[in-house]
Amino acid sequence: MAASCVLLHTGQKMPLIGLGTWKSDHGQVKAAIKYALSVGYRHIDCAAIYGNETEIGEALKEAVGPGKAVSREELFVTSKLWNTKHHPEDVEPAFRKTLADLQLEYLDLYLIHWPYAFERGDNLFPLNADGTMRYDFVDYKETWKALEALVAKGLVRALGLSNFNSRQIDDVLSVASVRPAVLQVECHPYLAQNELIAHCHARGLEVTAYSPLGSADRAWRDSGHPVLLEEPVVLSLAEKYGRSPAQILLRWQVQRKVVCIPKSVTPSRILQNIQVFDFNFSPEDVKQLDALNKNHRYIVPCLKVDEKNIPRDAGHPMYPFHDPY
Repeated sequence: MAASCVLLHTGQKMPLIGLGTWKSDHGQVKAAIKYALSVGYRHIDCAAIYGNETEIGEALKEAVGPGKAVSREELFVTSKLWNTKHHPEDVEPAFRKTLADLQLEYLDLYLIHWPYAFERGDNLFPLNADGTMRYDFVDYKETWKALEALVAKGLVRALGLSNFNSRQIDDVLSVASVRPAVLQVECHPYLAQNELIAHCHARGLEVTAYSPLGSADRAWRDSGHPVLLEEPVVLSLAEKYGRSPAQILLRWQVQRKVVCIPKSVTPSRILQNIQVFDFNFSPEDVKQLDALNKNHRYIVPCLKVDEKNIPRDAGHPMYPFHDPY
């Protein structure tokens, strides 16, 4: 069953459900991609920092292209520029490495992964002696200009942002000759992002939700955090509609035209996650899910200090999460 799509301002169709690959381990991601493609997925979300683009490339090579199960034109592939590669002259080499790893001739969408930069180089997480990050302060607007050159060269069809706030999006728009088409951010009923989504839609950006199921396997898990998949409202709706809790969370997003990239390497869940286009919530049920919003963010890179998790990058001037949205 083909997932329905949103239309980007570039004219591209972006499927509302894609396969996320963050934390998909080596030896598992290749089979996950091939299975997802076999059951109708046509959108794969990748990133250089996930460390698995080479294996994803092997899957794409086997399953996509002339004479294969899926044609390249019907597949939507996203990747992201890592924080150590924000200097304009580093952008194209980083992009070309991703392209080579994925064994593709072009990408459909390329995002700046975070608005702030780490120290340049090949160490992906450059640290000071005390365990804090070594930062760089290159302006993401300069990085953006280097991304635009990739479009001019025909290497990528659309550009976008990830983890940027509304002010930072407007900042990019103020200099962009290629306008961002997508914002990717954490989003689920506990962090509904209503203001940010409205901000994006008003400016011609579509929104992709990462961790739409609450990312139970995240690295900075805190035992005090609420578990989205165990939320009573979600469980009662799952029972009412005869669906899994995950399908309830994904249906809520696609019904408001937010793209979702749930990650799984389990075939039954991969299949289930795309089976969300054959039922609709009543307005009352949507209201129940909307009412869960508490601006609870699960994905904040943290450092452990005195046994407490503290936000790792909050001191960077381009840190996005100080603003209300």
